[in-house]
Amino acid sequence: MKYFVLTTAIVSLHISGPLVAQEVPSDATANVLKGRPYSPYADRAYPERVLFGDTHVHTALSADAGGGGTRLMPRDAYRFARGEQVMSNTGQPVKLSRPFDFYMITDHSDGMGAITDILSGAPNIMADEQGRRYHEAFNEGGEAALRASQELTASFAQGTISSALNYQPGNPAYERVWDDLVNIAEEFNQPGIFTTFAAFEWTSLVSGNNLHRNVILRDGPDKTRQLVPYTTTPPLGSPNPRDLYAWLQTYEDTTGGDALAIAHNGNLSNGWMFSLVDDFAEGTPPLDADYARARQKWEPLYEWTQFKGDGEAHPFLSPEDEFADYETWDWANLDVSERKTPDMLPGEYARSGLLRGLAMQAELGVNPYKFGASAATDTHTGLSTVADDNFFGKFAAYEPNAERASHAARTFADGETAYYSSAYSSAGMTAVWARENTRGEIFDAMQRREAYATTGPRMIVRFFGGDYADDVLARRDLARIGYSGGVPMGGDLAVPANGEAPDFLVYSLRDPMGANLDRIQIIKGWIDAETGEAMEQVYDVAWGGDRSPDENGQLPHVGNTVDLSIPSWTNTIGSPELGAVWSDPDFDPEESAFYYARVIEIPTPRWTAYDAVKFGAEMPEGTKMVTQERAYTSPIWYTP
Repeated sequence: MKYFVLTTAIVSLHISGPLVAQEVPSDATANVLKGRPYSPYADRAYPERVLFGDTHVHTALSADAGGGGTRLMPRDAYRFARGEQVMSNTGQPVKLSRPFDFYMITDHSDGMGAITDILSGAPNIMADEQGRRYHEAFNEGGEAALRASQELTASFAQGTISSALNYQPGNPAYERVWDDLVNIAEEFNQPGIFTTFAAFEWTSLVSGNNLHRNVILRDGPDKTRQLVPYTTTPPLGSPNPRDLYAWLQTYEDTTGGDALAIAHNGNLSNGWMFSLVDDFAEGTPPLDADYARARQKWEPLYEWTQFKGDGEAHPFLSPEDEFADYETWDWANLDVSERKTPDMLPGEYARSGLLRGLAMQAELGVNPYKFGASAATDTHTGLSTVADDNFFGKFAAYEPNAERASHAARTFADGETAYYSSAYSSAGMTAVWARENTRGEIFDAMQRREAYATTGPRMIVRFFGGDYADDVLARRDLARIGYSGGVPMGGDLAVPANGEAPDFLVYSLRDPMGANLDRIQIIKGWIDAETGEAMEQVYDVAWGGDRSPDENGQLPHVGNTVDLSIPSWTNTIGSPELGAVWSDPDFDPEESAFYYARVIEIPTPRWTAYDAVKFGAEMPEGTKMVTQERAYTSPIWYTP
């Protein structure tokens, strides 16, 4: 694949001083100002607020968190998320630079409430051989607790966990914990300021292949108390996503409420996340239209990035995408019981999943993998810390200390290190476009896929597809222009008149506390109308600095101002603001396609660089010390 740049559509906006009046071409205001109120803020019906939140958080109530030394409970996590200073699990003061706008605590539904009984040595736990062993290991703490936590995850994945430890619906402790989670979410919910949701993680883990889903409920206690969370353990639960979809339908039918699910980053699924076959059916037949309809209905978003690596693209699948190898995790499944092979990769990454969805739509008439972009931490400490200079790790053992980065986090059965804890990424957050900070508005934004994922920074990103004049970026009311001329991220393009290529309006403003922007790219995926082959292309459409593409269409690197001795960087390269109107130069009205925007920052220090300075710590060989944070928008789809 070759990189193309439509130079006439590139607009790079720099602000170095006060804005001055400028002449605005008449066609840029057509159908925007005429016939509307003089006040540009009156009668607005579209979402104009961007809200940032974490949709995947574990506290001490999750067995692998509490067993690993986490002692922060849901109230602690909520206090931290709304901006209060708390003491971490290892006794360190910690606070966010800015509070979250919304937050979901998603403790594992399987075994919910068991860990507190294991730690306290409840009689039913101590009567079980496995329970006694875990009680002793977890209370010993340190390395013993971490090993026991990993063993507990593996025993659950392989189906060898004792029934005494796997609390399920019908167990009084299980129901009590869910009731507490609902009550606490209601206690901390402050509409307009800080929004919380009743939520849980359905923890499907088939032979170590991660198929977890975070279930988000739109409703208050009057509805969320009517059912307890669904689990993966038969006979009351199931690891099959079809059965989860049936439970979600039951929830809505029973309560009159609303639910959705967000699939866990698929890079630990060993190819199962975007499978082409029914892995749960005898003989693994191809997936059918019923499955495709259910998955599209219940999973409007997918987790593109989190602590356990980035899931947008893989360099093996996208060898000509210079930014595809970002925080890549590709060694095994969740419990490292099966090593990764190249044939598994297409079923694990967002871009390849989107491409598979197009192909399946052509065959089945419906796209099971029509998902938008979200991101989360998947923290198991109760602390969502996505800033590299404030990273408190995945587990309590990896809260700041001099040895944490060099710890062999997982080993294969033969003793080889699968990865060191330096591999964990400080990502990410979900951003939604909403009218107000309330459960209904945030849930509805996720439902219509008007959301984007960031690896941590709070850059503002707008992405529209439709019909736009090249000079609309002379205006500042781009949202109004975007909605009036087309559809936002997550939407579907209309069939263009006369087969003309659609226009895409994309804009980003840097995080005010973060780094300048390197570039904006639009990624296109399509199915070739003649060959039926899945194709992809990356287009640079806007960039900062005085750069021009070379003869191969390749844009030079933005540069690097990182000083690892501090560590810090300067915003003397890149741009604080970028935007473009871009038209697909290779558009074919007969080909199904998707488009999404990727916004990339200039290089900044990674959390390992801060550890190296703060602790004088030595890093494992090959550890990355510099990162380029980014955002991924939900796609816009075109269907002939």
